[in-house]
Amino acid sequence: MTPKTNDPTTRLPKDKPIPVRACFIGERLHLRGLYEPPMTMLGPLVISAGEAGLAVLLRYGAAVLFNLTEQEQKTFLKELRPRIENPLRKVETEDAQMYLTGKQPEGISPEGVGVTDYSPARIQIVAIALARSVALAYYENAMASAFDLIEPLARGLEKPDGGTKRLRELLRHMGGTLLVQHKMIGRVEIQDKPDLLWDHPELERLYLHLENEYELHERNIVLDRKLALINRTAEAAVNLLQNRSMLRVEWYIVILIVFEVLLYVFDIWKKF
Repeated sequence: MTPKTNDPTTRLPKDKPIPVRACFIGERLHLRGLYEPPMTMLGPLVISAGEAGLAVLLRYGAAVLFNLTEQEQKTFLKELRPRIENPLRKVETEDAQMYLTGKQPEGISPEGVGVTDYSPARIQIVAIALARSVALAYYENAMASAFDLIEPLARGLEKPDGGTKRLRELLRHMGGTLLVQHKMIGRVEIQDKPDLLWDHPELERLYLHLENEYELHERNIVLDRKLALINRTAEAAVNLLQNRSMLRVEWYIVILIVFEVLLYVFDIWKKF
C-alpha cells in the first residue's frame, strides 16, 4: 500500500453524492510507514484509495472509505490486513452518503451528510463520527452475546452444587468479553470530544449533528450500564464460587478431625 497524503480529498467528485462506508476491522491498526514526512495534517490519517476515493484510518481498528466501489473496498481492506492486529472474522460496517450543500447549512438530511466542502478536516470529522458509530455497533453485538449469558449464570447460582462447572465456564467466557470491552472502549474514547475540534472549532456544529444523528452519547451510556451489570453479576458469581470452595474446605477439615478422633478412639480401644 503506497502512502499518499498530499491532500487526497481533491480526488473526490463534487458533482454528485459519494458513498461512505465505515468498517470496524480489528483490535488495532498499525499505521507506521503510511505517513509521509513532514506531516502537516492533524487528526486521523487520510490516504488515497481506489481510482477516485480515499480512506481515513483510525488506530483503534476502524477504516472509513469514501467513494470506493465494492471491488475497490475489498482490494483496499485486503492490502490493509497485514497492518491489522487481531482482525475480526466478520467486519462490522455502516454505510452513509456525503454531498456538498452549496449555500445550504451543513448537517444531516435525508440525502445524507451535507458539508460545505471536502476539506481534509471535514472529511476527518465525518470519518471520526462514523468510525465511532460502527465501533459502537460492534460493541453492542458483542455485549448482546455476553448479556445473554446472565440468565443461565443466574440460574446456575440457584443450584447448590450442580451448576459449579457451568458457572466456571460462563465466567471464563464473560471474563474474556469484559477484558475486550474494557480495552477497546478505552481506545475509541467515544465520550471524548475529538482533538481535531480544538484546531477547527468551526466544525463543532457539524460533529454535534453527527453525534446526535448516530446517538453516540446515548448508545455509549447504554453499553456502560450493561457492562456494569455484567461486572456485578460476574462478581457475585465469583464470590459465590469462593464461598462454596471455602465451605467445602471447612467440611474437609471437619471430616479429617472426626477421622483422627475415630482413629484415636480405636487405638485406645485396642489397648484395652
